[in-house]
Amino acid sequence: MIPEIIIVDDDPIILKRAWNTLSSAGLKAIVLKSGKALLEYTKENAAPDLILMDISMPEMDGFEVVKELKKSEAKWRDTPVIFLTANEDEDTETKGLSLGAMDFIRKPFVASVLVLRVKHAVELVRLQRDLESMVDEKTKENENLFLHVVESLADAIDAKDNYTNGHSGRVALYSKEIAARLGYDEKRQEKIFMMGLLHDVGKIGIPDEVINKPGRLTAEEFACIKKHPGIGGKILGNIKEMPELAAGAKWHHERYDGSGYPQGLAGDDIPEEARIIAVADAYDAMTSNRSYRGVLAQDIVRGEIEKGKGSQFDPKFADIMLAMIDDDKEYRMRDDHAKT
Repeated sequence: MIPEIIIVDDDPIILKRAWNTLSSAGLKAIVLKSGKALLEYTKENAAPDLILMDISMPEMDGFEVVKELKKSEAKWRDTPVIFLTANEDEDTETKGLSLGAMDFIRKPFVASVLVLRVKHAVELVRLQRDLESMVDEKTKENENLFLHVVESLADAIDAKDNYTNGHSGRVALYSKEIAARLGYDEKRQEKIFMMGLLHDVGKIGIPDEVINKPGRLTAEEFACIKKHPGIGGKILGNIKEMPELAAGAKWHHERYDGSGYPQGLAGDDIPEEARIIAVADAYDAMTSNRSYRGVLAQDIVRGEIEKGKGSQFDPKFADIMLAMIDDDKEYRMRDDHAKT
């Protein structure tokens, strides 16, 4: 692909000479007579590989144009700029570099030097973008691999309970939906999805006969169950690269009024993600079959969420869950998430 270079200068002689020089070297050159002309050009055209721009121009100097470019869409904002200047003042060069200029070329330029500097700049930028693309691709591969491992672990946790198959996945999806409605960006939504998947990881350390016991638990058995947040927090706390993962596991049984466990945290002292997961976890518990009861009717589920506002649940997240329930006219949300 032939590199495209835009040359911006108010001097027609410089423009003509630069165009001839770059065109003769096999590059595609476009000439514009002012910074304003360049800004107009950006509205309807794709970004070039490089911009060569004079600093001293009437109406808008090169520095002002670069500042405006930084407000443009990503491709134009990231287009490398080399300043053409007859000014050898050190402050001018410092200012240009601080604005993000890639380099300076002195005027009057030597044709062969201009071609070499431009070609090297284009090659460097393309190499940088290729490397960034490779890094992004590898990062995505690693994230996908990590997600598959987490999903497999969540399935293994859920398999301990005969009645809650898919529980962790549904809690993760409900949590992500709450986060989306709250306005979390995609990255934070994915993070809370991961935390939701792993919120019950501590159940690995709880005996199966306690988890699957039909009927109500004894005080001793309940005390055993109450250990799973601490166990989960300890397990996930070992993942130093993502320390926030442990928060959902450790604190999803805390209650907004401070009556939960394991630490009795209250209000905003409970991490926000854990407060979101707590609502999602409670919703799934009520809309799933359990060893001691079947799925509760939707109006009962809604009433329990409403009743728990300000005591068990953060009111803000309880209201979002109530809105999700109200949107679910046919009581299909649990079925749809079970198929996901």
